Amino acid sequence: MIGSGDSARAWIYTRGMANALGLNLTAAVFDGWLTRTEMEALVTRCNDCGNVGECTGWLAQNPTATALPDYCPNKPGIEALAPEH
Repeated sequence: MIGSGDSARAWIYTRGMANALGLNLTAAVFDGWLTRTEMEALVTRCNDCGNVGECTGWLAQNPTATALPDYCPNKPGIEALAPEH
């Protein structure tokens, strides 16, 4: 997960998407709802996604949300962990 600048950006975006749904990914790992390997997979999917511009705009306009945008490759995984889902 830690390494290139791209993976740091992907972590920020993945965490931002989760935070918008009221989910703290670090706490999810500590509480056993998410493994470190699963969290790394979320960050990798984000890193491989080509929607950086769309995510930047969405995160800026949606500090809280009930659902993630359909183009987010982590939508199913993050929404499944979110408190309201």
